[in-house]
Amino acid sequence: MSPAGRRPARGEGTLSRPFPWAEALAFGLGVLRWPPAAFWSATPRELAAAAGRRGGPGGEPPDRAVLGELLARFPD
Repeated sequence: MSPAGRRPARGEGTLSRPFPWAEALAFGLGVLRWPPAAFWSATPRELAAAAGRRGGPGGEPPDRAVLGELLARFPD
């Protein structure tokens, strides 16, 4: 709650922007050629991953040693 005792409106006091629907649709349907059902069932995180964006630390792909460790831990 704000100091005045009211709940702030959505996005109030933040630097957030609206979700870029036009760009997401163009990428998902046009570039990836996902069918509409696949696009609408994907999360924003999945769409970002398909675009090659990573939200984790570093953002670098794993090296051979990390891949080897993952293969040893998860052999399936």
